[in-house]
Amino acid sequence: MNVMAIHHPQRRPGLHLRSSRGLRTATETTETPATATAHSAYVFAGLRILTGFVFLWAFLDKALGLGYATPSGKGWIDGGSPTEGFLGSVAAGPMESTFHDWAGAGWADWLFMLGLLGIGLALGVGIALRPAAVAGTVMMALMWIAEWPPARHLSDGTASMSTNPFADYHLVYAAVLIALAAAGAGATWGLGRLWVRLPFVSRNHWLL
Repeated sequence: MNVMAIHHPQRRPGLHLRSSRGLRTATETTETPATATAHSAYVFAGLRILTGFVFLWAFLDKALGLGYATPSGKGWIDGGSPTEGFLGSVAAGPMESTFHDWAGAGWADWLFMLGLLGIGLALGVGIALRPAAVAGTVMMALMWIAEWPPARHLSDGTASMSTNPFADYHLVYAAVLIALAAAGAGATWGLGRLWVRLPFVSRNHWLL
């Protein structure tokens, strides 16, 4: 028998299997645009809820005096002023005297507390993110001016201890609010989809 008459082409099963496995792995791990969009929606939803809790907690602590930033018995319901301590201690910036005049004023207390509550609820529920972004940005801008990070020294000459002359957490919060509104972050884990279907909202897009 001529053993050379029966000839099988040399096979490389190992190479073939590795190639198939590599292609399959690449296909399975490649993220599609739809998947990436879904992941982004969850990330924005989580960021929205977390940011909303920051504002809502600030409202609750200042209103009830929960013993964190606001001592027990010093809450708004106890007759304390949510703005007197912060605005009264402003010691730098172009609006120092103006903030001192506003400190403890009834209208300032109400605007500040309603702003915290409204922004916190809007973000938590996922509705009216555009008005929340506008109100929150104005609030953060005023607080930025009150702390006045560009100042190296306070009005009494002492060091301001500013860690950055421009970008502080107030600007970060403002940027987050704007990003959440632009991304329509209320549709995931929120009532955003129902909100946009309401007739008065669909007629007034600024309420989205």
